[in-house]
Amino acid sequence: MGHKVVVFDISAVRALWETRVRRHKAWQKKEAERLEKSALEKIKEEWNYVAECRRLGIPQAEYCRNGFVDTSVRLLERIERNSLIRQRSLAKGGGKQSSPFVLELSGEHWKELPDSLKEQTHLKEWHISNTLIQIIPAYIELFQAMRVLDLPKNQISHLPAEIGRLKNLRELNVSFNHLKSIPPELGDCEHLERLDCSGNLDLTELPFELSNLKRVTFVDISANKFSSVPICVLRMANLQWFDISNNNLNDLPQDIDRLEELQSFLLYKNKLTYLPYALLNLKKLALIVVSGDHLVEVPTALCDSSTPLKYVSLMDNPIEKTQCQEGDEVLETERDRQHFDKEFMKAYIEDLKERESVPSYTTKVSFSLQL
Repeated sequence: MGHKVVVFDISAVRALWETRVRRHKAWQKKEAERLEKSALEKIKEEWNYVAECRRLGIPQAEYCRNGFVDTSVRLLERIERNSLIRQRSLAKGGGKQSSPFVLELSGEHWKELPDSLKEQTHLKEWHISNTLIQIIPAYIELFQAMRVLDLPKNQISHLPAEIGRLKNLRELNVSFNHLKSIPPELGDCEHLERLDCSGNLDLTELPFELSNLKRVTFVDISANKFSSVPICVLRMANLQWFDISNNNLNDLPQDIDRLEELQSFLLYKNKLTYLPYALLNLKKLALIVVSGDHLVEVPTALCDSSTPLKYVSLMDNPIEKTQCQEGDEVLETERDRQHFDKEFMKAYIEDLKERESVPSYTTKVSFSLQL
């Protein structure tokens, strides 16, 4: 049994942090409302628009009429389309293929994808975040060069079956949306390496067809409602990072040792009462993070100093939700709280890795951290 080190109780610090975040959000909201009524915001918008047009080499006559800047969405789409045509012409003229093109959309003013997008089938990456977009259209199947679909923090309620035709897709991030299911056709994306479905809150299962994803090394399905480890995940032979924290797990399957390449296993904030001895068969497992409130049985060898495993036990003490006393204060949604938990845990694990990199740190440590 390795040494047990109580790091410190940071519940008070975390409570203070959350309070400051709420107050900052409230201030941001008031500031945004003030700016909406101010001419300065309009001037800033026009200035940024003009700067972007200049960066793209758009002639002034295209966006300026009689001294006034036209920032309409229709004009933006036309400029985007014309810019794409010029890029293609330059590529053909030079006798070389166009370089990878990346789509980036962000902000709540986006409620749907631009119509011109279906003409840009050469795109290899979509990075769409913090928008009000709810639907990914079926014409996504036209993007055969797609490698990265990065779609966190939107309002997406479902994914089209046509996503399964993206044979070159390597990464799919649909975290913190409103998904209740994952299309089984995703299992046809045999080159997929990273899958992040965290923070959707209502996901309860993954389709068995995802068993075909033999190249996946990273799966994050935290902050959902899984009551068991999906069977398809147990068949992902190359899986190295698995995060199923913040779910409804009561136990782990006895064949969890099928994941022979697993290196990091995050299980905190579930309802586990014991850890199976099958975990000892995972020879590459270097980090396991669990919540300690319900655990009554842990294999002693998990804390043995002869293994490289870092067994981290977090004692969960739920923080009481702060009630709003003033109308100006904004309560965090459940999705916001889950995102906060994920960011907090990422920072903690990075700190753990930094301590491990110190040459003098060679003693086996079992952490007990109160949150």
